[in-house]
Formats: sequence, structure tokens, C-alpha cells
Amino acid sequence: MNIFDIMGPVMVGPSSSHTAGAARMGYVARKLLGFQPARANIALHGSFAATGAGHGTDKAIVAGLLAMKPDDPNIPHSFQLAKEARLDVHIQTVDLRDAHPNTAVMTLIGERGRTVVVNASSLGGGRIRVNSIDGMAAAFSGDMPTLIIRNQDKPGIVSEVSYCLARRAVNIATMQLYRDRRQGLSVMVLECDQPLSQEIIDDIQLLGGVVRCIYLNLEEG
Repeated sequence: MNIFDIMGPVMVGPSSSHTAGAARMGYVARKLLGFQPARANIALHGSFAATGAGHGTDKAIVAGLLAMKPDDPNIPHSFQLAKEARLDVHIQTVDLRDAHPNTAVMTLIGERGRTVVVNASSLGGGRIRVNSIDGMAAAFSGDMPTLIIRNQDKPGIVSEVSYCLARRAVNIATMQLYRDRRQGLSVMVLECDQPLSQEIIDDIQLLGGVVRCIYLNLEEG
């Protein structure tokens, strides 16, 4: 156990689950899109839906979409800052089956039409879990350098990705594989012990069958 586990994150209040975790969820969703969205549809579930407005959950998620960290003093002003940044935000509630009570579904749309749908939950103490991306299962926190790879479901891609990391002495801590159907599209989630260079990410993106490679390292901002 470390001091973060005992005291919680440095943050703008009032709640680590509803504010710090929510800001991190928005920030991770932005990273998964690849840039600041032009439009964000945010659906709040459970406790987020019931008490989120009072605890600033909606403002915190929008702040994350604007690349703010949980300790940013501008979080309470995120709606106004979103308008100034031409980010169109819509908040609603949703009832999700078997979901964590602090869950949000964030549909982000870029200016050129690129879209990502991120289902994520705030677990307390500023910690989060991404549950799905574009409807495909995933389970990662963003605490470690993480690769999220969208690829065609065909033999050999997993070994090629592993080789790209191994030859640069990058150790894989966890690996998760998900697919929508056989020979359809797959999602590969790899949490690594070391940060990754842009060269490694570019090499993986160029592999045959890889549709998109996203690198998430919250320590690098």
C-alpha cells in the first residue's frame, strides 16, 4: 500500500469517485479518440446519474475531455471552457444492466467524423476502469503504459505485436484479447512495465492487419 492508497488523489473536490475519477475517465476517453472532440454525449448511470450534478461529475468529465487533470482549479468552470473550445456537450442519464454505480458512457465525435464510445467506471480514490471501447469488452485502468490495438482477427498478429515489444526489451505485464466475431475485428489490450517510444508505436501501426494503435500513458500527460 502506498500513500496514494491511504490519502487519495490530489484533486478538486468534493469526491474522489465523482470528481477525480470522473475527470480521469474523461481524459482517458479523449486520449482514446486521439484529440479533443467536437461533440460529446455523456450518459450517466447509477450514482453518477442520481448525485452526479451535485458532486460535479458532469463538470469533471467535461474537464477531462478538455485535458484537465483532477487537481485543475478550472474544473468547476469546464462547461464554459467547453463552449469557448467549441466542444458541444450533451448530458443525459442511462440505466445500464449489471454496471458499476459510478459508470458513464461517453460518445465522442471528432470534427472529421471519427467516433469512439467509451464505457468507464470510477472505482474510488481516483481509480477508474475502462469497461468497453466501441461496444467491445475491455478492462484496464490506465495506471500502466497501455497499448489498445484494433486489428483484424487473423493468425499471427499477436505474435508480431509481442515481437515488436520484445526486441525493444519492453515487458508485457498483462494482455487481454477481445473480438466481436471470428475473423472480424479484435481489440488487444497490453499493459506494459515500461513506457513506449513513438518508434515502437509506429512499428505496430504498420503491421499488416492493424487498424489502429493507441498508446495511453497518463504519467506522460
